[in-house]
Amino acid sequence: MQLEDFNSAPADRLRPALAACCDVPRWVDGILAKRPYGDLATLTVVADQSLRELDDHEVDRALQAHPRIGDRPQGASTEASWSRKEQSGVGDDPEVRQAIAEGNRQYEERFGRVFLICATGLSAQDMLSSLKQRLTHDDATEAAVVHEELRKIALLRLAKVVDA
Repeated sequence: MQLEDFNSAPADRLRPALAACCDVPRWVDGILAKRPYGDLATLTVVADQSLRELDDHEVDRALQAHPRIGDRPQGASTEASWSRKEQSGVGDDPEVRQAIAEGNRQYEERFGRVFLICATGLSAQDMLSSLKQRLTHDDATEAAVVHEELRKIALLRLAKVVDA
């Protein structure tokens, strides 16, 4: 959708698309409340700043909309379609997929949440290396990394919603 359409569309029409970027109602409402945007750069700055202000509970809520790395989300939803494309680097190598599945299990045991990484453009080995490295983080460090990964994903997705 063009920025002009984004600025003029009814909020109820945009809400699902924005929630697919980051499923945090306060973030979605904040983006909608600041319309109209003069250009895509301004929208991106507002979205980015709002993402940086998410609290831990909001990050946890947003994580619930993200599948595990290596899972193949089913369905025709926007989120499932985006996740399949974003995770395309995982590939089909059974050894790598098994290593990622085991890493996911360890990560979830260690941190109590799904491993989140901005997978766009990453290979399976890149994702696996990051997963292994992040398992060594303390809770506070990992929470900051998760927040940053969520921010990157949301901004990439927002760029899919609003074309230049």
